[in-house]
Amino acid sequence: MGEMTFWDHLDVLRAVLIRIAIAVVGFGIVAFCMKAELFSIVLAPCSSDFITYRLLGAEAFHIHLMNTGLTEQFMIHMKTAIYVGMLVASPYILYELFHFISPGLYQNERHYAVWIVGAAYVMFLVGTLINYFVVFPLTVRFLGTYQVSPEVANMLTLQSYIDTLLGMCLVMGVVFELPVVCALMGRMGLLTDHFMATYRRHAVVAILVVAAIITPTTDVFTLFVVSLPIYLLYEISIQIVRITKLNK
Repeated sequence: MGEMTFWDHLDVLRAVLIRIAIAVVGFGIVAFCMKAELFSIVLAPCSSDFITYRLLGAEAFHIHLMNTGLTEQFMIHMKTAIYVGMLVASPYILYELFHFISPGLYQNERHYAVWIVGAAYVMFLVGTLINYFVVFPLTVRFLGTYQVSPEVANMLTLQSYIDTLLGMCLVMGVVFELPVVCALMGRMGLLTDHFMATYRRHAVVAILVVAAIITPTTDVFTLFVVSLPIYLLYEISIQIVRITKLNK
């Protein structure tokens, strides 16, 4: 078989993207049809019955959400279902993309790429789960129950709630890619464990700033809870870069 032309590669890529789109839409339709189960999970942090609040011994509360647009609930249902569809289909998406680029890699590069892609996927899921069970519940409880005066009632919209949840899941998933990014940079010689250890104090300040952006609250406990796993990721990244350097 002769070498593929540029247009042949485009045809293959188009077929890959079509299969990915079908998978995402398919899983999204399944999630859309499971509306009760889907939103029982999505809306769980609105109540003090949520597992995180029970473990922390939080006082009883319930955040009431409202809808202000005619088509808003339907569109939110669709958006949430598609997000879940992408999350569920992500292993297949990674498989298709890797299968597309793997012919252009050497055997050792292919083996290393499998580990990198697998680690990136796992770390994104870990970041998403930590956000759902720790960061977002603490944030929504603080902001959802905060009042400048008892005379001013909170009227939170479903749109605001969903946008915050999905946005924070994405941000935390990306933040948890830190060890993978550091490993890649260490592999390429762009980062050393000595550099990271030397500027550890600067990193702590940057971590606190990132944590404050992720959780816009004045609660020191919440800031600590968010900052701690990110700092642990930084320390783990130092060890990963050191191991990567030794294995070169």
